[in-house]
Amino acid sequence: MNQNPLGRRRGGLRIWVLIAFAAYAAYYWFSNRSVDPLTGQAVVIDKSISPEQEKALGLQAYQQVLEQERPLPPDAQASQQVASIAQRLIAKIPPVSDALASEHGLQASHIEKSFDWKVTVLQSDQVNAFCLPGGKMAVYTGLLPVAQNANAMAVVMGHEIAHALLRHGAQRMTRGKLEQLGQMAGAASGMDAGTMQTVMQAYGYGSALPYARSQETQADELGLMLAAAACFDPREAVPLWERMDKNAGGGAPPEFASTHPSAGTRIQQLEALMPKAMDYRAKFCESGATAAAGAGMR
Repeated sequence: MNQNPLGRRRGGLRIWVLIAFAAYAAYYWFSNRSVDPLTGQAVVIDKSISPEQEKALGLQAYQQVLEQERPLPPDAQASQQVASIAQRLIAKIPPVSDALASEHGLQASHIEKSFDWKVTVLQSDQVNAFCLPGGKMAVYTGLLPVAQNANAMAVVMGHEIAHALLRHGAQRMTRGKLEQLGQMAGAASGMDAGTMQTVMQAYGYGSALPYARSQETQADELGLMLAAAACFDPREAVPLWERMDKNAGGGAPPEFASTHPSAGTRIQQLEALMPKAMDYRAKFCESGATAAAGAGMR
């Protein structure tokens, strides 16, 4: 028989601490929940994180990148090619956003109206590109030989633009706050370091990583529709990811342990989206705008 009332009180207190943290986390989750009109899916974005704050953080990060990397001159051929692709994609954001939102019976928020768009090509072997909240974009020269043509580059850039339009950065910041709450709850309840590490690992594989992969899938779809509407050939997405996979040389982690879908999964999802993308191309692509779409990248 347990004759230690102090131990029982401590155990009860720990349970109440966990209940209190769980109640607050649930309140925080549901009070900041909304439906994204472009995906029709529920998202959680802290209402205290405004698009203007995101934009300021994006500009700060962009300036830091430019201080660390070597931008190509704006009149360089690669810079001009990438800028042209960006302009065509950006021009199609309003109609594509409206079309996607209407599919879900919603109205697009048109967050892009507040963006100050700028794209820079960075001299680096990285096979990468990004678009920060607020519209600051960069493409690394290491991506050019893998993309090979403007169609594939448009798919990549459309994907990166989609992350900014879908406010994925704000969603990750919000999720980070919830993760901090969970860690605080564990510490306050007396959870030891080993148990905490096990719990966080389980959370990562069971929730955090699948969540990150879902964001990538959302950006793939929106980006593909943008590229198609801008008169690029969305079918180039499949050979692009085949080249991406080959370029990785088998060095990518298994999908369950990654923030990104595997190349195989990605290709399957893109192939399933292709009929919709071709419909968007037929609907939004003006004749005569396709001449340079297949040009090689240098």
